[in-house]
Amino acid sequence: QVLVHESGGGFAQEGGSLQLSCVATGSVYAMNAMSWYRQGPGQQLELVAAINPIGRTYYLNSVRGRFTISRDNASNTTYLQMRALKTEDTAVYYCKARIAPRKGPILEYWGQGTQVTVSL
Repeated sequence: QVLVHESGGGFAQEGGSLQLSCVATGSVYAMNAMSWYRQGPGQQLELVAAINPIGRTYYLNSVRGRFTISRDNASNTTYLQMRALKTEDTAVYYCKARIAPRKGPILEYWGQGTQVTVSL
């Protein structure tokens, strides 16, 4: 069994910074692609950033240059460093992990989400 847990959300003022963490625990052999999604109030879920096993990254246009996704394969952890936050970054942020278990195929797992609230 694999569990994915996010942490690091909270409150920030516009222009501030927060760092989110996502750790996969349990029967994890290796992390494959890792992604961060978000869903703002009344909005659809959107892909914010992603990183593949060799470190290639993707960013949503509106966060490029402000957010940085990274990974630490040794600890099965992915980070999302968020700088120059804007009120429109307010959302619940979810981590999606593609995990190769010790036995079986690669599967996708979602965390429970962490709230990020940015105020003026």
